Amino acid sequence: MKIVIASDSFKGCCSSLEIGSAIETGIRRVFPDADIITIAVADGGEGTVDALVNGRNGVLRTVTVQGPVDDMVEARYGIIDGTTAIIEMAAASGLPLIPPEKRNPFFTTSYGTGQLIKDALDCGCRKIIMGIGGSATNDGGAGMAQALGVKFLDSHDRSIDKGAIHLDRIKTIDMSGLDKRIQECQVIGLCDVTNPLTGKNGASYIYAQQKGAKEEDLPKLDKILFSFARVIEHQLGVDIMSIHGGGAAGGLAAGLVAFCNGSLQKGIDTILTLVDFDNVIRNADLVITGEGALDGQSVNGKVPAGIATAAAKYGIPVIALTGTIGNNADKVYTAGITSVMSIVNAPMSLEHAIRSYQPLAADASERLMRIIRIFRK
Repeated sequence: MKIVIASDSFKGCCSSLEIGSAIETGIRRVFPDADIITIAVADGGEGTVDALVNGRNGVLRTVTVQGPVDDMVEARYGIIDGTTAIIEMAAASGLPLIPPEKRNPFFTTSYGTGQLIKDALDCGCRKIIMGIGGSATNDGGAGMAQALGVKFLDSHDRSIDKGAIHLDRIKTIDMSGLDKRIQECQVIGLCDVTNPLTGKNGASYIYAQQKGAKEEDLPKLDKILFSFARVIEHQLGVDIMSIHGGGAAGGLAAGLVAFCNGSLQKGIDTILTLVDFDNVIRNADLVITGEGALDGQSVNGKVPAGIATAAAKYGIPVIALTGTIGNNADKVYTAGITSVMSIVNAPMSLEHAIRSYQPLAADASERLMRIIRIFRK
C-alpha cells in the first residue's frame, strides 16, 4: 500500500515534516511494510521556505536585516536550483517579530523584506518566490521598494521616511535608483487571499487591527494607501487598486506588482507544482493531509483543499488529520476531502496538546489505519 503524507505545519506547534513523521509512526504500527512518502508542503505562509528547500534539495541562508520596527533581525530564506530564492516576508517583516505593545501599522515597514530580495540578487538569484502571509505592515510594499533603491519624495523633493504614516506625503516616485537586476527577475508573490488594496474589504479595514491599529485608525490607514495608489497609477501607470489580492500583507502584494513587475499566484498550487506533487501521488492508495485548525475557511487556498484537488484528478482518497475541527469544517468535503479526524483524544489545554503532538498524531494515525485495515481485509 502506498500512502503519501502531505500536511501543512501545525502553526505554533510543529513543522510539516515533524507532523508527517508522527503520522508515519502510527501508520507503521499497523502497516509496517507500507510504501510511505512524506513531503513538506505549505500554502505560501509559515513553512513555505522549509517546504520548498526540503522538497527541492535547496540551501538555507541567514542574513541580518531591519525588522518591521527599528530592531535588526536574523532572517532566513532558501535558494533552490541555484537561482531561485524562496522568501517568507514574515521572516523579516512579520507580526511575531514585534511585542504586542509595540505593534502599530502606521510605523512598521517592509524594508527588511526588500533587503532579503537584494541579498538574493547578490547571490545570483533571478527568480524570487515570496510567501506573503503573516505581515506586521500596512505600507503597500513601500519599505521593500526603498530597500531596493526607490525614492519617495515629498513636495520639497525630500525623501520620506519609512512607514505608512508618511505615504500620503509622496508627490514624486524616483525609480532611477531601483536595482536594475530586478528587471532581469521573475518575481512571484504567493497569495491565498482576494482582498483589494483599499476599501472596506481592503488591507486596512480587514487586517490592520490584527497588527495593532485601533478601529478609529482604519479610515486613515485606508486613505493613506488610497493616496499611495493614486501616485503610483499617475507616475508608474500601474493601477494597484484593481489587483485581485493586492491587499495581502498590508499591500505588499500590490507593491510587488508595482515596483518589481511581479505577479500573484495561489500559494498551494505553486508549491505543489514545484515539488512535483502529481508525480509523487501517482499510484497512491491514500493521501493524508492536515493543518493545526481545520474549519470552513480551509477551502480557501489552504493546504488540505489544495491537496484534495490534486488527488481528485487520480481518484485518490484524502483524509485530513487536524488539531481542532472548527466551525463549518464540513465544507472541506465539497473540496474533495474524504474525512476529517482530530488528533486530540481527550479534554486538554492547548499547551498540553502542543507539547504532546507527536504521540497524539501517532495514535490518531494508528486508529485511522486500523479502520482502513478492516476494509482491506
